[in-house]
Amino acid sequence: MHQGRSFIGQIKPVQGQTISICGWIYHLRVLSKTTFIVVKDCTGILQCVMPTDLNNNDLHLRLDDCVEINGNLNLDPRSKIGFELQVTSIRKLSESSLSQLPFNASSEVEKVSMEIQLENRPLVMRSEKSGRIFKLQASVIELFREYLRKNHFTEIVTSKLVAGGTEGGTNLFQMRYFEKVAYLAQSPQFYKEQGVAGFERVFETGHVYRAEPHATSRHLTEYYSLDVEMGFINSPEEVIELERGLLNFMFETLNSEHGEALKMFQQKPLPSLEKAPIWEFGECLERLKQAFGRTDLVEDLDGEAERQLCTLAEKEFGVSAVFVLGFPLSARPFYTAPRGTAGAAQSFDLLFRGLEITTGGQRLHRRSDLEAALKRRRLDVLSFESHLRMFELGMPPHGGFAIGAERMTAQILGLTNVREAALYPRDRNRLTP
Repeated sequence: MHQGRSFIGQIKPVQGQTISICGWIYHLRVLSKTTFIVVKDCTGILQCVMPTDLNNNDLHLRLDDCVEINGNLNLDPRSKIGFELQVTSIRKLSESSLSQLPFNASSEVEKVSMEIQLENRPLVMRSEKSGRIFKLQASVIELFREYLRKNHFTEIVTSKLVAGGTEGGTNLFQMRYFEKVAYLAQSPQFYKEQGVAGFERVFETGHVYRAEPHATSRHLTEYYSLDVEMGFINSPEEVIELERGLLNFMFETLNSEHGEALKMFQQKPLPSLEKAPIWEFGECLERLKQAFGRTDLVEDLDGEAERQLCTLAEKEFGVSAVFVLGFPLSARPFYTAPRGTAGAAQSFDLLFRGLEITTGGQRLHRRSDLEAALKRRRLDVLSFESHLRMFELGMPPHGGFAIGAERMTAQILGLTNVREAALYPRDRNRLTP
């Protein structure tokens, strides 16, 4: 860090005080006698005023150049922050070397094509509106941690190199691992369950990988998963209530601490989920039939059904969210506990603003039940031995859920494409930058 540098957001202005700042040129207006430079650093923006003749032929200031500026503070009530900087010297630390950038950090980045945005991520990060997507996402992750820590959860860190899949070996990225074959983890599910046997309540935040050959506006092959697992439960409804409390805490805090950013994207503040209903899967099918004439769904919900159910929930309860519980057991992973005897699962999805953002439920917690479930799916029991053995060490009844950070960010802000909420998205077509 430059010795004596002041961060813009931490300046306590005193008339005539000499300071030094560093940042990027965010706006630039050159008049015949005076040049106005708006500089942006990681804490805020500041207008700097200097005689135009200081911007000599050797300087050639341009938008998005990195600069160091020395000057004297001038208190000015016309300024948004109450003061500006009278420049005494300016030094260019590096320049935006392209003769013409595809866009500037001060541009309306949301009007720039997604492909060009993805090729120029630092400019997106520095922009006033689009940059806030990722600052809000950082807060989402931190609030997730904060709430769970306050509720007796221990954060764990688990491997993303695994010997097999948690869901029977499908949709896995295979890689060479010395003399063996390994895979990138599609979920920390097994490790979370083992964590429950050790700590009772655990959570993890980390990347997961899905080798699913699509490139839609809602899917990524690599995303950041927020995972929770808790022991000594009696039903998935307990897991649902934990998530309801977690999201209410997150939403309330985001409303109070990021209200200005939220208003850039959504007119309404984030809602409380206290009134979000819990509807059985069969009830959802009946509601879709009665309201929309849908009779085509059997084992799962499609994107249209998710939007339609949120519309019904908002109309009836005033919140565009619904917990759907009791999906068909055959459509859920083998470790899912059954709900009754009619083929339903103790498994739920949370639909929020028309999209599934959470999958969770209660798991099987006895080795014998897991072995039977694997055999019914015609999966090799021996290939799961290292995990099954953990169920001989004292495994309580347990359940949990997972939230995709990018998808949740997109739904909070009303983004149309999840790639807008991923700094460096990965899908079947993109591996760079």
